[in-house]
Amino acid sequence: AVNYRPRAAGLADSIRREFGVEPKLVDSSGGAFEVRVDGKLIFSKKALGRFPDDEEIHAAIAAAR
Repeated sequence: AVNYRPRAAGLADSIRREFGVEPKLVDSSGGAFEVRVDGKLIFSKKALGRFPDDEEIHAAIAAAR
């Protein structure tokens, strides 16, 4: 199994720097990696079958705000 925790932590750091918010990392299993803004799902690794890149998440967060 691939450990995505380091990538998730890196993405959380970039979100913190870019948007000045404190991301919350929640451990899960089964390939789930989701990003939510104010409870709204903006990315699902399980649905798309891939991990996002930082720019993709930054754009989705900006659009959701």
